[in-house]
Amino acid sequence: MPEGKCFQLRTSTSIDSDLRILQISSAKQLGGGERHLADLANEFTARGHDVFAALRPHSPIISELTNLPKQNIVELPLRNALDAGNASRLASLVKKHEIEIVHAHMARDYPLAAYAARRNPKARLIITRHVLFPISRLHKFTLSRVARVIAVSEAVRRQFLEAHLVPAEKVTVVHNGIDIKRFQRTMSEFDRSSFRREWGIPEGSLLVASVGAITPLKGHEDFLRAAVQVVKQVPAAHFIIAGVDASEGQKTRSELKQLTQKLGLDSRLTFIGKLDDIADLYNVLTVLVSASHTESFGLVIVEAMAAGVAVVATMTEGALEIIENGQTGVLVPVADATALAGSIVGLLSDEELREKLVKFAQASVSSRFSLQRMVDETEKIYLESQNYLR
Repeated sequence: MPEGKCFQLRTSTSIDSDLRILQISSAKQLGGGERHLADLANEFTARGHDVFAALRPHSPIISELTNLPKQNIVELPLRNALDAGNASRLASLVKKHEIEIVHAHMARDYPLAAYAARRNPKARLIITRHVLFPISRLHKFTLSRVARVIAVSEAVRRQFLEAHLVPAEKVTVVHNGIDIKRFQRTMSEFDRSSFRREWGIPEGSLLVASVGAITPLKGHEDFLRAAVQVVKQVPAAHFIIAGVDASEGQKTRSELKQLTQKLGLDSRLTFIGKLDDIADLYNVLTVLVSASHTESFGLVIVEAMAAGVAVVATMTEGALEIIENGQTGVLVPVADATALAGSIVGLLSDEELREKLVKFAQASVSSRFSLQRMVDETEKIYLESQNYLR
């Protein structure tokens, strides 16, 4: 959508108790934070709220907003935090459509969202902090009038509070949630075989996967070094790295492929890029591995647990809030390929242990990480913010 175009959005016919919500994200790739935004937008629309989204042109989030009317999706360049032109456009959008909640999900969007809310006194600014990277002190002015800050984990909340940007009572943890039914569906044996054939995966193999963006922080190199040790003890093991590499020229993926060859894993490992439905992959897995060096939450871990896959994860901040070691999954030290390999072998060799972990993991996900719970808690924050006095 061209810059400067006049956007014609629908007029709300919702009742007074419904909210007019604007979700903002300048993300270029689809990750956990973007999935979070899309889930909120779709669910709030289903509940009768009037939801709009301001996104980059051709944003991957657009195709995920299945419940929003197309005219409620606004494309703006959203170049950076000092983009005065788009800050003004956002402010005009908020005013024109009487937006009550302005919700931003990326640090570089916080100043734009804050400006739009400042220019419209009836709008309340909500931000979500999805990552553990330190936030700049320069945001102190930007967030001076924020109504609430949502942290996706206790670890994120603690780190955010260390910056002393807002009073502690304004920062609330809302763990990410997932559509549990989507991940609990089971493929037929025919569909599983079709999936294996499509990706050249040997029939009868025990599949172990690392799922997520292909970046060094996800620990894929540790995963490969663990795989070398696993195949010596479990010959039927086959490994998968599933994810998209956003680095220039896909440098990280190329380096991982070189390491795969060096380690002699060419015939033992399959690289899978973007999948239309990640649940299809979970349906053929025996073990999911999260080898991350840092993780603010761990959405992939929760998805795999819901899908009935046994999980081995490194002791990142996020994983520690999700997994009860030995009860709902297995935790190992960060960057320890040998410990990772030992836990993978243990699960591949013990079906009874896998079944036990899966049973408790699925119960945990249902009670703690449902999409319904996440939306309920966020909706409560929105409604409470209406009582916030500037």
